Amino acid sequence: QVHVVESGGGLVQAGGSLRLSCVVSGSIFRINVLDWYRQAPGKQREFVASITSGGSTNYADSVKGRFTISRDNAKNTVYLQMSSLKPEDTAVYYCHTVLVTTTLRRVDSWGQGTQVTVSS
Repeated sequence: QVHVVESGGGLVQAGGSLRLSCVVSGSIFRINVLDWYRQAPGKQREFVASITSGGSTNYADSVKGRFTISRDNAKNTVYLQMSSLKPEDTAVYYCHTVLVTTTLRRVDSWGQGTQVTVSS
């Protein structure tokens, strides 16, 4: 069984910063991809950033230059450092992973989400 747990959300003023964390636990052999997505009220879930096991990153155009994704492989943790936050960044942020378990099963799993609210 795999667990994905996010933390670090909250309320921040525009221009401020927050750091989200996501811990993946369970019978993990290898984590291939760690992503962050977000979903604003009334909108579809959208991609924010991803990082591979080798450290390659990819960002949505809307967050490039403001958000930084990183990972600690030893802790099975991914971070999302968010700076210069805007009210339009308000959303529930979800951590997503694709990994291989110790029984060599491929698993695609999501966290419960953490709320980020940016006030103007």
